Amino acid sequence: MGSVCIGAFMGQLDASIVTLIFPALQREFHAALAAVQWVSLAYLLALIALLIGVGRLADVAGRKRVYLYGFAVFTAASAACGSVPSLPALVACRLVQAVGAAMLQANSVALVATSVSRRRIRTALGAQAAAQALGLGVGPTVGGLVVAAAGWRWVFWINVPVGLAAIAAGRYLLPRTRHYSRGGPFDWAGLILLSAATTSLLLALSAAAGLGLPSWSIAALLATAAATATGFWIWERRPASPLIDVTVARTAAVAAGLAGALCGYLALFGPLVLIPQVLVNGGLGELHAGLLLSALPGGFALAALGADHLLPRRWGNRARCVAGTLVAAAATALLAIAPAEPGRLVWLLALLGLGLGVFVPTNNTVVMAALPAHMSATAGGMINMTRGIGTALGIAAVTLALHHGGGPGIAGARTALALLTVASLLAALTALTARAGRGPDKK
Repeated sequence: MGSVCIGAFMGQLDASIVTLIFPALQREFHAALAAVQWVSLAYLLALIALLIGVGRLADVAGRKRVYLYGFAVFTAASAACGSVPSLPALVACRLVQAVGAAMLQANSVALVATSVSRRRIRTALGAQAAAQALGLGVGPTVGGLVVAAAGWRWVFWINVPVGLAAIAAGRYLLPRTRHYSRGGPFDWAGLILLSAATTSLLLALSAAAGLGLPSWSIAALLATAAATATGFWIWERRPASPLIDVTVARTAAVAAGLAGALCGYLALFGPLVLIPQVLVNGGLGELHAGLLLSALPGGFALAALGADHLLPRRWGNRARCVAGTLVAAAATALLAIAPAEPGRLVWLLALLGLGLGVFVPTNNTVVMAALPAHMSATAGGMINMTRGIGTALGIAAVTLALHHGGGPGIAGARTALALLTVASLLAALTALTARAGRGPDKK
């Protein structure tokens, strides 16, 4: 658990730190913001496109092996990112870093799920989710301190000693893979179709959120995403060794669980964009806004770690999912109607984090338990791909709501929070319509 949580923490820490170096990159490379944004966007596109494919490879070749190689690739790419002479070289190194991150993230959930007993899987996945939340929460603070004290290159170099320590720990502490998936030719056509679908969708969302692309490209990218997603679904019924076994993946527990994960992560990441905009526009400094916002991932981590000990033991997975999403919906609804006072916001953000911290690990447990053990890395890749798309949807939804609501004022913020409330309620609906699978309980 400790070895896996290092990777979960570092992945989210790296994702949240990088946005803080944009001004420094603009100054050093004399680049526009639109060009610098590709440092984050290229990483996100490659990561999400590769997660399921890497998960499938890990199920066949061994999850521990792929995880350790992933840390090696991530660490080497981090060192290269900190040494680049130009912005295009940094974007290229970030693509390589995303390959290593995909090898880590596709396996982290699977390594946890296949290494603990059924009755402890929910608690274990809660710890893994808490590590991700803590990385997300401390990222802006750590990033600000590192950039101010040592420069932007150390944002990447700091990964190197941590990565080397994680490789050594994983070599001796991670268990060997016991359940392998059936081998066969790798489904390259399926990977290409899936990568095209996710990349087109994320580019369309980024364009809608303000990326410097022509307006007509949004419709073209959405059409491409729909066509390639349909092609992927049709193709996956044909190969002898498909990337995803659609007959298993379309079961009620898996389909509803992934839909719930998308809505949950949308509700989690939306406020991370919205609240700083509202507070800074209201006159609060960036440092104070960042500290206040840390209540959200802090509440998430607290609930993810403690829910199994504090909630009634008779509550099954479904009851926990519904309760968590209803708390999250209540928090976003109260945020929409409450005055934007820091003292009130910090408690509501913590409440939102608590609700999502109950829902997300439990929902992930349902998805993992509904699939056979030999598909665990593929299932982990599906969960993390859904998380990435939900993150992008949260950012795009908030940005569009603020844009059409007249900017980061009261009206725009209320529109965005209404969307986040709807997302939380939709997550509750998915929990009500799906069976709980073969998790720690079946309620």
